[in-house]
Amino acid sequence: MEIPSINLGRGKLPNALDMPSIPLEPPTADMPVFPPIVIPPSNLEAPAGVALEETPAETEDEEEEAAAQIGQPTLTVPVIKIDLPLPSAEVVATATYAAVAAVATTTLATPLFDKIKKQIQKFLQKKVNKWKENRQKKKRDSSES
Repeated sequence: MEIPSINLGRGKLPNALDMPSIPLEPPTADMPVFPPIVIPPSNLEAPAGVALEETPAETEDEEEEAAAQIGQPTLTVPVIKIDLPLPSAEVVATATYAAVAAVATTTLATPLFDKIKKQIQKFLQKKVNKWKENRQKKKRDSSES
């Protein structure tokens, strides 16, 4: 028994498409330029015949003493060892007076404004009611005619 076969022949494949190449330039960047920093060596000494100006180096103890001399109270937080400056008595007194004045003014003015508001609402409601009555009368008069 013979197996049937089909001869398709040799087909010709089409040529590949001509794809244009994309020019890709690598990115460029300008490097930042910083001014040079001159760091003096640790063994730098003044030349002979030059007198040095002495600057007092304050330590933490001196800073605490300076703060105590100024008279500004501080609160020392023991765990993290930080001194928090507290406001002076004058600042606290001024803030207290301002707060009391604001609360007193609000407390006294609120009833006055509420009374004025009620009077205005009554006045406006009377005007609206009167306008509605006049409108209804005009409708009745025009429908009777």
